[in-house]
Amino acid sequence: MLSDAFPSFLIGLREGLEAGLVVSILLAALIKAGRRDRVGPVWLGIAAAAALSLSFAAVLTFTSAHLPPKAQDVFGGVLSLLAVGFVTTMVFWMRRASASMSGDLKAKLAAALGSSTGVLVFTAFAAVAREGLETSLFLWTTAQTAHEKSGPAIGAVFGIAVATLLCWGLYHRALKLNLTRFFKVTGLVLVVIAAGVVAYGLQDLQESGVVGGFTSYAWDLSAHLDPNAWYSTLVAGTLNITPKMTWLSVAGYVLYLAPVLFFYLRPAIAAQPKTQSQSQSQPQGSQTAEAAPPAARPTAASADTPTASASTSAIAEPAPAPARTPARKPAPRWAMGTAVVAVPAVAAVAVIAAVGPTSSSKADQTVEVSAASCGKGFGDLATGEHVFQMKNTGDVPAEVYLLDPSTSAVYGEIEGLAPGTTRPLTATLGAGTYAWRCVPNGKGAVTSEVKHVSGSGTPKTAVVPIAEQDLDGPLDQYKSYVTDHLNELAGYTAKLKQDVDSGDLAAAKADWLTAHLAYNRLGAAYGTFSSWDGKIDGRADGLPDKEQDKDFTGFHRLEYGLWHGEPASALAPIADQLDADVHGLIGEWPKQDFDPADLPLRAHEILENALQFQLTGDADYGSGSTLATAEANLAGTRVVLNVIRPLVQARDPQGLARIDSWLDRFGTVVAAAKQPDGSWTPVDELPTADRQKLNGTLGELLEQLSVVPDLLEIRKAT
Repeated sequence: MLSDAFPSFLIGLREGLEAGLVVSILLAALIKAGRRDRVGPVWLGIAAAAALSLSFAAVLTFTSAHLPPKAQDVFGGVLSLLAVGFVTTMVFWMRRASASMSGDLKAKLAAALGSSTGVLVFTAFAAVAREGLETSLFLWTTAQTAHEKSGPAIGAVFGIAVATLLCWGLYHRALKLNLTRFFKVTGLVLVVIAAGVVAYGLQDLQESGVVGGFTSYAWDLSAHLDPNAWYSTLVAGTLNITPKMTWLSVAGYVLYLAPVLFFYLRPAIAAQPKTQSQSQSQPQGSQTAEAAPPAARPTAASADTPTASASTSAIAEPAPAPARTPARKPAPRWAMGTAVVAVPAVAAVAVIAAVGPTSSSKADQTVEVSAASCGKGFGDLATGEHVFQMKNTGDVPAEVYLLDPSTSAVYGEIEGLAPGTTRPLTATLGAGTYAWRCVPNGKGAVTSEVKHVSGSGTPKTAVVPIAEQDLDGPLDQYKSYVTDHLNELAGYTAKLKQDVDSGDLAAAKADWLTAHLAYNRLGAAYGTFSSWDGKIDGRADGLPDKEQDKDFTGFHRLEYGLWHGEPASALAPIADQLDADVHGLIGEWPKQDFDPADLPLRAHEILENALQFQLTGDADYGSGSTLATAEANLAGTRVVLNVIRPLVQARDPQGLARIDSWLDRFGTVVAAAKQPDGSWTPVDELPTADRQKLNGTLGELLEQLSVVPDLLEIRKAT
């Protein structure tokens, strides 16, 4: 909880201090000017800004709760990225504008004093509303990344409370604080937190299906690191780095953090002081506000000087009073006060009601989840769409499933429901029997009482859960296939070694392609063969000396040498090493621990590998045969899909038919690049239209294959 509280605490502290400084400057300027009679409208504008910010937070919270799960992911992902944009702008704005903030506010206030009460209210409102809206959006976003309410709420309240005390001390000169340094350090930490929000937002969009690549992991350490351990929650809560992250989320994290830190940490350009002509061109009210003693006017130099007096002088010396002008009769204060607070609240209620559940959805039920009371609150049901509010009343995270108890078919699920949190689960039910199954971490599954639903209506298609033993048979078939074809591969690499040793490099080129395609038909992708894959088919990417690096070995190193004119004497050790590594893999393969859950992923990952390296030409080291390799990857995908075909067929026969259709289409498009003599057109020599067709066809095929890991996910519901 503390790790989840820290980001919200920092946001509450920094944004609260910014807003508090604005309020302090405005009030101090009025009191020094002898205009205490105008303090009320300023507080009214501040109250309006607070009402707007709280209403905005309510809209974010309650509208997202009423959305279907996929829409929630899209909503959360888009707003996360929007929040990052706002907070980044705010951090840089505060870094640049802190030196002139006091003078600007006083100038605006001086101009407003001669106008109506409404203008003064709006001036205070505009000065505070920006901070409040940013705070609401970013706090909501960080609470979403935490997936629980108590920690972020406590952190935000505590941060705002500390900011309030600091502002009180600064206002009464009871405290000295180097604000320039404070905002610089907290801004730096907020940039790091924002990078984590970028990663979270992108992964939310991937989970919704709007952006692809949800099953493409840059790393998956969940088998080695407990995601619920204190160190995992600490890193996830503060940096939003988790044991399992997709390539896109990692790329977003790095591509945001690196440039933003670079521009943030480089020396700031000092603001240019106003010239005499610029000062004379200002309105009279602005001149009055700037006529404060020199000690009260912050400059770029004083703002950058790490002294408490320079940092707090903006509050200490407001401007003298402007000349009074006759004012029109103001509206009753009670009427204006009611309006500025009520209007945002009424608008928020209207938005929440408009985006709330449709009339066809049944009334929400709050259902408790724990080892002791799974399904408490599960009431009578009718057919149609239901939105259940799932509340974890236990002390550990839990998996939750709405299922048919007779078949264990799953109609809805929530993974990792944290203690003390409530999340919605939307399900469309038809006639039948239903129950909740709760699986708290480290404890046995608990099933609720069964509810019978009668009537008409079509239920959402259920997913029959997969148990680990269901994949044992397909895994054995795949292992047997690999074992048989590894021995075949050894024969090809032995022939290749013989060609190189004898100096027949023309034969070596032909036999190289035969052996390389045989290896790729095994379905090697994303570490299938552990470290052996890097030795046998690794690329030079990332190696210090690229193609000449001593650690660059295997098929691609031999390819580079064969097609770049290296002599047989130089290539013989490389061919010998390749042959030895293949035999090493043959010896280690029976001992390798292969997770059954990886098998459904393999059906998607092999061709994802082809899209990344073969269709781009990145894996071409001279032979121009990457499309031949893509065809071999297609064959490897068919092998994996065939061993799990019965499981997919039982769960989504229409989806399987679409996959088969797109497999055939991609095979046809790839085969078109093969010449009558058996050679292959290099991918970079294809016409643009042909390359676009290749990429488009494979992209759609990968979309169809992406459902397989979800269909065959090992669930705890069984």
